[in-house]
Amino acid sequence: MLHTTDTAGHEVAGRKSCSVLQLSMRRAHDLVAFCLSYEFEDVVAQLTAADRVDVVDFPAVERVRRMYKIARLASGSKRLARAMAPGVSQAPLTRDYDLFFPIFNHPFELFALAAVPDWRARCRVSACFVSELWADDLPEYLLELLSSFDHVFLGVQDAVGAVSRIIGKPCTYLPLATDVLLFAPSPSLPRNIDVCNVGRRSPVTHAALIRLARERRIFYYYDTIHARGHHDRQITFRVNDPAEHRLLLANLIQRSRYFVANRARVNEPEGGASKQEISARFYEGIAAGAVLIGEEPRSEEFRRQFDWPDAVVHLPFDSPDVGEVLAGLDADPARLERVHRENVRQAARRHDWLYRLRTVFDAAGIPPTEAMQARHDRLMALSGHP
Repeated sequence: MLHTTDTAGHEVAGRKSCSVLQLSMRRAHDLVAFCLSYEFEDVVAQLTAADRVDVVDFPAVERVRRMYKIARLASGSKRLARAMAPGVSQAPLTRDYDLFFPIFNHPFELFALAAVPDWRARCRVSACFVSELWADDLPEYLLELLSSFDHVFLGVQDAVGAVSRIIGKPCTYLPLATDVLLFAPSPSLPRNIDVCNVGRRSPVTHAALIRLARERRIFYYYDTIHARGHHDRQITFRVNDPAEHRLLLANLIQRSRYFVANRARVNEPEGGASKQEISARFYEGIAAGAVLIGEEPRSEEFRRQFDWPDAVVHLPFDSPDVGEVLAGLDADPARLERVHRENVRQAARRHDWLYRLRTVFDAAGIPPTEAMQARHDRLMALSGHP
């Protein structure tokens, strides 16, 4: 089942600021990690007044995907596999669009494209963003579906070359970002949380921080839910409203002095080059003006994006001496204040979702909207730029 909605969830026609069509998984997949993608969708909708098709009955899409996979691998033919697989609930389009821009959390959502069968004919240009796609796990029978797009953007740099070879279309790394206007702190907001540590974490560092909290030496904010996923490496849960969760996370980091940020998949011993990818924590932390502590990616791309002093204070993933590190930082309050200000400034100038959308628009040959220019002006004011 599918619905065409606006970002408030009402079934309405899109406003004609810029004719953009979205395909969203937010009503089918509600894991906390996916809230970042839905935040990107929301910013795009705010800046373009996009129409959005929501996939609601994803289990039905999954059943068809499995049938398609069997037929595709057995026959070796995409055309035959499509003929053999049953149809899915569809949302016929009633107007044309300048841009089709779906955002996927991972490649196993790509078969949801079947829910909008006429998107290629109805949209002048098409581009998509896949937030997480790893070079060591590429489902080629699904990635083939990307060959219908004019341009594909990936939130993981390591997979770009392999995906480009599979689909034969331009494929570009599009870094993650955040809603800087949401995460940016108020100058008068007190930072009462000493350390905020959410998501994947080191049991060694966590135990040291718990000890400091038990001794009432710090206010330590952390997840208390049970880890799950492969070998219990992920801290994940479901959310009722992705926008509400992003607001909660922003409020927490805005009130935090130190925010733990580590490279992607930091607690997985395997992974190779994918272990040097930039996680969302870095963008969220700087936007909220926290001092980032953690194990940053060892890559030129990370050094290019985070090239100012103290963007991240290096802290090995397993750090039993984290208390001593924090005490050393606390001894230089002027340095910490500089970090707070510079992180927000850099986030406003470089790492808002606006800049990622501009990259997509540039590739599609679409000029920015008035709302995009207005957001840019707000970001420049936040950064202190005249």
